[in-house]
Amino acid sequence: MSTLATGRPLRGTVSDLTEGELIDRIQSRLAPTPEWLTVGIGDDAAIVEPERNRLEALTVDALVEGIHFDRAFTPPDAIGHRALAVNLSDLAAMGAAPRLALLSVALPGSLPIDDFDAIIGGLLALADRHRVQLVGGNLSRSPGPLMLDVTAIGSVKPRRPLRRGGARPGDDVYVSGTIGAAVAGLQMLRTSTAVADSSSHDETCLRRYLYPDPRVRLGVLLGRNRAATACIDLSDGLADGLRRMAEASRVGMVIEGAALPIDRAARLWFESRGGDAIDQAMAGGDDYELLVTSRPRWRGRLAATTSCDTPLTRIGVCTTDSAIIVRRAVDGAAVESELATRGYSHFR
Repeated sequence: MSTLATGRPLRGTVSDLTEGELIDRIQSRLAPTPEWLTVGIGDDAAIVEPERNRLEALTVDALVEGIHFDRAFTPPDAIGHRALAVNLSDLAAMGAAPRLALLSVALPGSLPIDDFDAIIGGLLALADRHRVQLVGGNLSRSPGPLMLDVTAIGSVKPRRPLRRGGARPGDDVYVSGTIGAAVAGLQMLRTSTAVADSSSHDETCLRRYLYPDPRVRLGVLLGRNRAATACIDLSDGLADGLRRMAEASRVGMVIEGAALPIDRAARLWFESRGGDAIDQAMAGGDDYELLVTSRPRWRGRLAATTSCDTPLTRIGVCTTDSAIIVRRAVDGAAVESELATRGYSHFR
């Protein structure tokens, strides 16, 4: 149950409050104002002091109910968490340290106040973890679905930004963490909303989907150590990331299917349903891991990124050919085929 600042219980929906009251509910939960924030929430625009000798990285993402999340099985705090996480993942892929965010929300009038508070709480909890300051935004009423639009800004040293287009033939291809768990978690949620009855393995997949962990520290270290030739975040699946990086870099790739770090719980889930674990893990989105290329002679630089406790697994190599080849072991023999799996796309 929500409460007013006086502690008096408050029931109902967001349509029972004014825009000012909703903004006050956000502002009362913000972290202390940093010195570099000259003007924050409450004016027509925020005013911030730029960091010295830093470039700014800007990104924006929208989450739309029915497209990016389903309120039938997505807890409100997870909606807020995901809204910021997708932006932090983009900054990580650029090697940028996140600094501030702007939030625009379109609210259906029927949204419970408790859900509104939980959405904001989920976003601010992740912001606190990564020292991100919410400096402003906008609230509006929506006649349709709930929508959250977040703009995030980070900073990176000159000549340190990571790009998609820097890979060259001979570069090693790496992926961070594990893949497949998020899409397995989404499949579980769509199959049944009885989350409380899930096993511990299932719980791992559910959490990876609902509360993705953007690889912020790894991205910053990759840029700082000049350890990567190219980098992209895996929001729409490994297959999508491979295609986009290969196209931007004008290279091909040979990917070792056996080397893919597929989450164990996800593999068990895929195989229990008769699916191909490699295909499903490569096609599934929402992993928010980083796909990285690096020179073979830079492996020492890559080793220096292990302080962030996020492993990097070598999964292949860049080639002069434009094709992306996946190599698998079939009946004891190596079989190569061109990548046919595609990641998620809003438009076909």
